[in-house]
Amino acid sequence: MEFENVKKIGIVGGGVMGGGIAQVMAIGGYEVIVRDLTENIIQETKDSMFESKWGMKRSVEVGKLSFDNCVEAMERVSFTTDLNDLADVDMIIEAVPENLELKQQVFQELDEIIKPEAIFTSNTSGFVIEEIAENVLESRKQLFAGMHFFNPVPIMKAVEIISTSQTSDITTDTVTKVGEKAGKVTGQVADASETYGFIVNRIFAVARAEAQLLVDAGIASEEDIDRMMVGGRNWPVGFFGERGGIGQQW
Repeated sequence: MEFENVKKIGIVGGGVMGGGIAQVMAIGGYEVIVRDLTENIIQETKDSMFESKWGMKRSVEVGKLSFDNCVEAMERVSFTTDLNDLADVDMIIEAVPENLELKQQVFQELDEIIKPEAIFTSNTSGFVIEEIAENVLESRKQLFAGMHFFNPVPIMKAVEIISTSQTSDITTDTVTKVGEKAGKVTGQVADASETYGFIVNRIFAVARAEAQLLVDAGIASEEDIDRMMVGGRNWPVGFFGERGGIGQQW
């Protein structure tokens, strides 16, 4: 599947992350269908997309999105509880909870439904993509990649694009361009191996451990460390919860 042929995107898993991904994809011009298990979850996803602090309504209020563009984006989004409604999408972005067996099961079910040329991506924070793709057909594995968004999706610019040893160059290029069309800054990463995480979470984990060592040694308090990282590096939030910038705890 080449970039020019991606018109319709299926989001599997709603909530804050799935809703945020659907929001940026719809604003980017894609037809989007969000699937989750219950109508209650779907309503929560709608509220997150349209009414939350990072939703489309707020974007219009602060001038980041015109009213007309907001209406057009909303019209491009639909919702369903039926997995079969995703059969004709060109690309899947999975955003279910971070459980490896659950993700494997979801993709196994999707593989039996979705057209064979469609791209599959997972929004995992750090599971090995090849393991997530374990149960799909061999012919699908070249169309399988990772697409790791950060929370809150409408605000955080980065998306990690993860390629396995089997992911085709066309797939990697397509997923990268889809992310860029949605307004994201992309970085390409080789699949994880023994360590959980890709670029951002692995580097952050090392820095977080060093911050804890400073606290344990009595060199600085949690509050002072956070203030210095927020004020000295312009981070949106510190290691221990001190907020600045957008106010989103990492």
